[in-house]
Amino acid sequence: MDYYGSQISRLIEQLSGLPGIGSKTAQRLAFHIVNMPMEKVQSLSDSIVDAKKNVRYCKQCFTMTDQELCPICSNPRRNRKQIMVVENTRDLAAYEKTGRFEGVYHVLHGAISPMLGIGPNDIRLKELMTRLQEDVEEVIIATNSSLEGETTAMYISKLIKPTGILVTRIASGVPVGGDLEYIDEVTLLRALEGRTEL
Repeated sequence: MDYYGSQISRLIEQLSGLPGIGSKTAQRLAFHIVNMPMEKVQSLSDSIVDAKKNVRYCKQCFTMTDQELCPICSNPRRNRKQIMVVENTRDLAAYEKTGRFEGVYHVLHGAISPMLGIGPNDIRLKELMTRLQEDVEEVIIATNSSLEGETTAMYISKLIKPTGILVTRIASGVPVGGDLEYIDEVTLLRALEGRTEL
């Protein structure tokens, strides 16, 4: 049943299609947007369209950025001999919030999951191996502590070990089954500092 008319119902429907937004939250957001001043609504709309048009992958680490190189890869003070491998851009952001990691990142955009049909060729592993031809001393594997994350970590370790590069895994201060983006900075920092060689 249509309570509000087609325009608001359509807005609620569009918002509820976003991840993590249920129908009640979509309804609350829709009413908030309708009550916002027109210039704020236009600004929100423009920022969504601009992000969709201009955001792409960093050509080095594959995080999302609106430049050729992200701010981390273009920072000359970062230690390029140490690469932290993460599953997605949100995990990278979680580690950056600790303010203590001075190396660079590599974003896989997923994890190996035979159950979901995601194999090694479906994530950014070839690009990681290409980066390792440069002067790299350590690869820190910071995939999630899920079955898929552990599978990916072991696969990466087996790929890199023959190169002689040190491969470490973040410590298990991160709970099993936990997503990095939801874990506090102190726990992430302890996991980074307590990493072990694979």
